Amino acid sequence: MSTKNPVAHAMNYFLRRADTFTRFLTDGRICLSNNAAERALRGIALGRKAWLFAGSDRGGERAAAMYSLIVTARLNDVDPHAWLADVLARINDIPNPRLHELLPWHWKAHQQVHNTIAA
Repeated sequence: MSTKNPVAHAMNYFLRRADTFTRFLTDGRICLSNNAAERALRGIALGRKAWLFAGSDRGGERAAAMYSLIVTARLNDVDPHAWLADVLARINDIPNPRLHELLPWHWKAHQQVHNTIAA
């Protein structure tokens, strides 16, 4: 096979980096695919076209803020729908110095305490 053949280039690339390509065999923490990372980014890719129609720069900023809140809830293992519904129902009754209690990580702890008391 000619060294200029694309297959030969690919084989040489692999052979020069064989330890990198086979590391998953000795380290169980390494995933065989990047499916998890791609799934995590799918929401951004799907929303990209919808965000073009936010209406204005201010609308785009609001959409970005909402997206940040939803992702923060997911990263804290909180159901974004339940969290937002509860927060929107309670936000008017909470004084400004206590607004931090509505953040997802505080909300989750509060819900766990509340569910333990109710049980």
